[in-house]
Amino acid sequence: MTPQDVDLVQSTFEKVRPISLAAAGMFYDRLFEISPEVRPLFKGDMAEQGRKLMATLAVVVGSLHSLPTILPAVSTLAKKHIEYGVKPGHYAAVGAALLWTLERGLGQSWTPEVASAWTNAYTTLSNFMIGEAYGAPAAAK
Repeated sequence: MTPQDVDLVQSTFEKVRPISLAAAGMFYDRLFEISPEVRPLFKGDMAEQGRKLMATLAVVVGSLHSLPTILPAVSTLAKKHIEYGVKPGHYAAVGAALLWTLERGLGQSWTPEVASAWTNAYTTLSNFMIGEAYGAPAAAK
């Protein structure tokens, strides 16, 4: 992830904040559409789950310039996801749903550069999480 990627992710996330609850709903609707097998992993109130998602994204996005400072927390989160039944392959569907949601939420602000920056950020973090939770061989899958 380049500093320019970080700047693009952070500036576009600020545009998503005002619609964060709607964006979270769109994200989960899309995730369950493209990966219905993950639906049973979510047992609680989906509105609350959406708030948690957006709060976590806000912390991570806000910390991208100093990524090493949040990696211990990201590692813990990755390991916690094992308890929820998350598998390494689920990360691709989450990434696809996230990018789809951002594209719709950002409209004309979703440029090829923004798409690339978000893809780089998600790939960096998801590969780290998969490696932390399942080990390096799983990260390669």
